[in-house]
Amino acid sequence: MLKLEARPQPSQLMSLASPLLALAVTVVIGLGLFVMLGKNPLQGLQVFFVEPLKNAYQWSELAIKATPLILIALGLAVCFRANVWNIGAEGQFVVGALCAGWVAMQAGPATAALGKGIVVLVLLAGVLGGMLWAAIVALLRDRFNANEILVSLMLVYVAEMLLSYLVYGPWKDPKGYNFPQTITFLPETRVPRLVSNLRAHIGVVIAAVAVGGFWLFLFRTYKGFALQVGGLAPAAARYAGFSSSRSLWMALLISGGMAGLAGGLEAAGPLGQLSPHVPAGYGFAAIIVAYVGRLHPVGIIFSGILMSMFYIGGELAQTRMGLPKSLTGVFQGLLLFTLLAGDTLIHYRLRWQSRPGRVPPKAGA
Repeated sequence: MLKLEARPQPSQLMSLASPLLALAVTVVIGLGLFVMLGKNPLQGLQVFFVEPLKNAYQWSELAIKATPLILIALGLAVCFRANVWNIGAEGQFVVGALCAGWVAMQAGPATAALGKGIVVLVLLAGVLGGMLWAAIVALLRDRFNANEILVSLMLVYVAEMLLSYLVYGPWKDPKGYNFPQTITFLPETRVPRLVSNLRAHIGVVIAAVAVGGFWLFLFRTYKGFALQVGGLAPAAARYAGFSSSRSLWMALLISGGMAGLAGGLEAAGPLGQLSPHVPAGYGFAAIIVAYVGRLHPVGIIFSGILMSMFYIGGELAQTRMGLPKSLTGVFQGLLLFTLLAGDTLIHYRLRWQSRPGRVPPKAGA
């Protein structure tokens, strides 16, 4: 029978190459899926990997998708490095959008003097909303030792129900023909675009700055070092005097704040209002982005762009090839599955172990 045997020293080179191998295997399996569905596999590859990079408009759309993925994945990378399993970034994203949307809806003559400065307040509200939602997870884990995986995941559905209640009830636009949506946010509350005729906005710049900031925090600061030691070796961290409780709160608040920032950018950017369609699955997809990027800020940039290509490719496959939009999730799942399989083989080798033979009975028995 086959048995997994731990390798004495995992290969660093293969660890870096594993995401590329996972992508290659995903593409091969994807080709097979297109053939099984009776579609041209080369056209399918073009839709997923060429069309999203074809022109400036597509690059702009790619940036819109990649920005929230990168921001959320940066926060999750901090959590996972600290051995804190925040699976509920989607809920923090939704609450961040709610808080940012509430501030945007308060804009009017009284806030006219702020001009575009109100955008800062909108995004700050998003950050605080995400941190507040993550703080619930931190409190329950810290005080009652509740499992943060279950708590953070369940809070996603609470956030979605809260969003539905508000857009179907108190926040519904009275002039919106009974559609479950808020009023359209005023132009001064909207996130500025980088180019007037494209939808890419300053969130792209914020994400780029955040990548640099997180690299410095994780690899060039004492707090970042302490946080990672707590995740890799809890006993050593306690011996060194690092507080596990402080690391827990720091990791979850940073992660929640980044998810809330992404939610605020989404609400005050491409959406321009709140509706039941705010949850786009970015919080869950960002988990894959973080792992494909090897929990490193620079790697997260490339994995975020790749994942946004899957989003756009899925939309194009739906309109041009008549395929279901759920194909996006299939590609995302394949990428994660093949990456985990590759990582397993990096740390373990397969050994064939023969089954022990039956002991012959003693004479006279």
